[in-house]
Amino acid sequence: MLPVSGAPGEERIVAHRWANYDRNVARVRHELRLQMVKWHVPEGVWEPAVLVLSELFTNSLRHARNPEGHQIETRFELQPRGVRIEVHDANAAKPELREASEDEESGRGLTLVDCVTSGRWGVSDRDGIGKLVWAECVEGNDAEVSP
Repeated sequence: MLPVSGAPGEERIVAHRWANYDRNVARVRHELRLQMVKWHVPEGVWEPAVLVLSELFTNSLRHARNPEGHQIETRFELQPRGVRIEVHDANAAKPELREASEDEESGRGLTLVDCVTSGRWGVSDRDGIGKLVWAECVEGNDAEVSP
């Protein structure tokens, strides 16, 4: 396994702000893919990272609508063997890992994130209003995602 290198002088953290619109889910996934290619992140990390980002961003769209802040911020940080993903929003309510019943149509997203990242995720306060939810996708996670 080779560590993620990135080009000399290249930024190790990239942040974007997104309007709180469903159509931005595909755009944010595209931006992460482009950044992982630029950073030379191992290909085995790409699909799990895109899946995790999709879950976290969609959670913010659905649950974090707040009149004080209509934008969602994403931050991608180059890690030694992968990428750290952060999704910031203006709602202070923190998501919790839970077990959804068989007849529930939702509630499994964080369980999926927990599995894909081998437990490398969490929720933190941030400066100002709201919270940030983070996850680390690295080469060699025990969990694998099939396309």
